[in-house]
Amino acid sequence: MVRKKSPIKGKDRFLRAYSNVPLGVRKEIILVIDHKPITWDVAFIEIDNDTDKGKEILRKLIDLELI
Repeated sequence: MVRKKSPIKGKDRFLRAYSNVPLGVRKEIILVIDHKPITWDVAFIEIDNDTDKGKEILRKLIDLELI
């Protein structure tokens, strides 16, 4: 029986991308939501804690094809 790989979910996609971002780059702004800058580190905290803002960040990162 051949097992098909399931598509990677949003949070897993983010964590895979985040783990490959160099430490110095994680402090750089990757998007702006409600006139507030979001860095890789901020995105990690919000997404890891499953906040509403984290869900919005995840949607935007996927829409922008950053992850």
